[in-house]
This record gives sequence, structure tokens and C-alpha cells, in this order.
Amino acid sequence: MSIINTSYVEITTFFLVGMPGLEYAHTWISIPICSVYLIAILGNCTVLFIIRTEPSLHEPMYYFLCMLAMSDLGLSLSSLPTMLRIFLFNAPEISSNAYFAQEFFIHGFSVLESSVLLIMSFDRFLAIHNPLRYSSILTTVRVAQIGIVFSLKSMLLVLPFPFTLRSLRYCKKNRLSHSYCLHQDVMKLACSDNRIDVIYGFFGALCVMVDFILIVVSYILILKTVLGIASKKEQLKTLNTCVSHICAVIIFYLPIINLAVVHRFAQHVSPLINVLMANVLLLVPPLMNPIVYCAKTKQIRVRVVAKLCQRQL
Repeated sequence: MSIINTSYVEITTFFLVGMPGLEYAHTWISIPICSVYLIAILGNCTVLFIIRTEPSLHEPMYYFLCMLAMSDLGLSLSSLPTMLRIFLFNAPEISSNAYFAQEFFIHGFSVLESSVLLIMSFDRFLAIHNPLRYSSILTTVRVAQIGIVFSLKSMLLVLPFPFTLRSLRYCKKNRLSHSYCLHQDVMKLACSDNRIDVIYGFFGALCVMVDFILIVVSYILILKTVLGIASKKEQLKTLNTCVSHICAVIIFYLPIINLAVVHRFAQHVSPLINVLMANVLLLVPPLMNPIVYCAKTKQIRVRVVAKLCQRQL
């Protein structure tokens, strides 16, 4: 740290936290954390490989699933370095530039996942509401265009974060409250005016919640369409095509909502609870999404089993 004047100290290194009060057990905690990362990366790579190598899965629904798997991979690989450093090597320090870079990618892939879940909800609505025109509307070119537009939107939305944070002054305090890099975490350490960061951070969170609201609207429209189907059997069959996506939405948004409620209404809760919930938000969606889609999507499940049987033979 270099002294600027008597009032300010330039912070060049931040310190992340592992599990408060459980520092002595970090090596043991690293085992399940590394296992979760390994399963998440392997699962999402498997989904990408199966869809890539099976021509029968080259459909809009599975292209969007590929986008979800890639956002999960990006989220896992972005946070993996600091999590391993803290829990496996007991090295919580991180340079300010590395912090801002990781923060950009973590928030970028989180926003991208929210966008992909929104796209997938519209995909399910279109497939149920207008199945005859589904293939003609969602062509391969159009799916690629949608993917590019939403990817750019997600990255551009979080692009100002590192620059606004870098422009702030940080006075003496450099200990953070999470195991990975978050915009709102480092923003609280600033001793200069951070109103722009607060406003823009709220705007980014609002965009994610708008995605969630639009997903809910999509499912209201889907339910309205399904209820218009005469046969109960057909209603259940149609709704069953949405189960995997509903699970993915719950897995992604429930930890976000829980963490927001805790930060807002339970400010005196143990720091360990905050860290645990934040880690659930980061680790669980990439872990569970490929498991849910492999378990609930017959086309993927059958091909995964077939590939495993081929290797055993």
C-alpha cells in the first residue's frame, strides 16, 4: 500500500474471507468445494458434448440449453481461482486489478444466465402457444442472433462496474466479506463518494429482477394456454416439457432472493450465514442445472447413458 496523503491510503490488495470461524477447517472444506466445481464443469461439458454430437438435438430448445451450460461454465471458471486459493492454499489476498476483473466476469455470467433463462421461458411459451410456427420462427440463424444480442447485453451491462470501482478511493480497510469478488462488497469499503456505483448497481439488480418478472409472465401465459387444452393427459404432458426450466429458474433465483432478504432485513445475522448463502448462489446453479436437465430430459438422458455404455464396451 502506498500513502497518498495523510487522509488516504491507496489499497492495492484486498483480502477475501473463507468461512468465518472455520478457518482451521478450510483444507477440509476445500474437498466438497472442489468436488462441486469438478462435477459442475464435467456436467456442463457433458451437456455441450451431447448436444454438439447428436444431430437430433440440433433444435432451438437445446441451443438455448447450450447457452445455459456455457454461462454456468463461465461462472464456475471465473470464481474457481479465488475459491481454491482461499480454501486449498490459505491465500486470501487478491490484487485490486484481479479483483475487478473477476468481479466483471462473475457478474457478467450471472446476468447472462438470467437472460438465458428468460429466453428459454419465451421458447417454451412459443413452443406451447404456437407449435406449428415454432420451427419457422426460431430458425438456427435467429437463435444465433438472439444468443449474440443477449450475450452482448449482459457484458455491456456490467462493463462499467470495474471502471467505476477503480475510480473510488479505498481508505485503510481492505478486508471483504465474501469468498469471491462482488461489486457491492468492495463498494462498501470506499471512502469517496460512491453514489454512482450504488445507483448503477441497483440498476443492474433491477434488470435481473425484470428478467424474473418476465419469466413469471411467460409462465402465466403458458398456464393460460395449457388450461385451454381439453385433455388432462395432454395438459400434464405439455407442462412436463417445462419442468426442467422451472427447476433451473428456482435454482438460480431463489438464492438471489434469499440473500437479498438477509442483507435487507437481517443485517445482524452471522457473517457465516452470509458467506454460506453467497457460496450457494455461486456453486449450486452450475452444479444442479446439468443434473436436472439430464434427469428430466429424456433425449439427453438416453444419449448420456448410450455414450457411457459405448465406453464400457
